[in-house]
Amino acid sequence: MADRIIIVEISTQTLLLFIDDKLIRKFLISSSKYGIGNKENSFKTPLGKHIICEKMGKDSPVNGVLIGGKFSGEIAKNIIDAEGDLITTRAIRLRGLEAGINSGENIDSEKRGIWIHGTAQEKFIGTPASHGCIRMKNSDVIELSNLVKLGDIVEIMDHFVLE
Repeated sequence: MADRIIIVEISTQTLLLFIDDKLIRKFLISSSKYGIGNKENSFKTPLGKHIICEKMGKDSPVNGVLIGGKFSGEIAKNIIDAEGDLITTRAIRLRGLEAGINSGENIDSEKRGIWIHGTAQEKFIGTPASHGCIRMKNSDVIELSNLVKLGDIVEIMDHFVLE
């Protein structure tokens, strides 16, 4: 089985997918407009090592609105700059692996609902604009969701040096 790791680099607003230590895909993302942080209700994107603990929206059509990770039956008509923080198409739930950094008490990424997901505000991809999650273009999150598995590592960092 292939070894997969996702690196989310906040400083460049990119998500890198490595399979067997080889860079396979690079996607633009949107992290929190409030910056980096781990506190509950901060709406900031947490740093550190996570795992994929759930993949949602498998049966959702492109631009389908997800509520609680399930297709609501609604399709986002405007995916460029819709109002609100809609979760669309696919969602990948993250569980923090580092106690005191992204796991436990009021800093728990999973309890905070930190996901990688599609958005109805695609015009902001490439700039910080989310409420803590990692937003992606809908076509990109479908591709990513198809390439990753439960238990894969997701490392969120401010800077990453590609060797």
